[in-house]
Amino acid sequence: MLPILNPISSAAGPSSSSAGIGPGTVSSASGSSTTEPVAFSGLLTDAVGQVSHLEDAARTAMTGLMTGTGVDVHQAMIATEKASMAFELALAVRNKAVQAYQQVMGMQF
Repeated sequence: MLPILNPISSAAGPSSSSAGIGPGTVSSASGSSTTEPVAFSGLLTDAVGQVSHLEDAARTAMTGLMTGTGVDVHQAMIATEKASMAFELALAVRNKAVQAYQQVMGMQF
């Protein structure tokens, strides 16, 4: 999971439920964490799902702002910027993956 794509749950800081948990981190019964391999496709799928979730939240906030159902302008703008930044990050990762694929395909053996 990419940290930039995680929605901010509070202004006080990261939530305690996600502290110390990252991609490939698994807690064992003894309390220590070990790293297990995580499929790249799974990470991409999660990232795209988070981008979709942020875009839905931005759409809902903008609709609430336009209809006057109690959404503040700053809340709508923050949701829109989060969705925009998440999309730009996903697009940059996609472009880098395509570029890497093209370089590998262009190699001569």
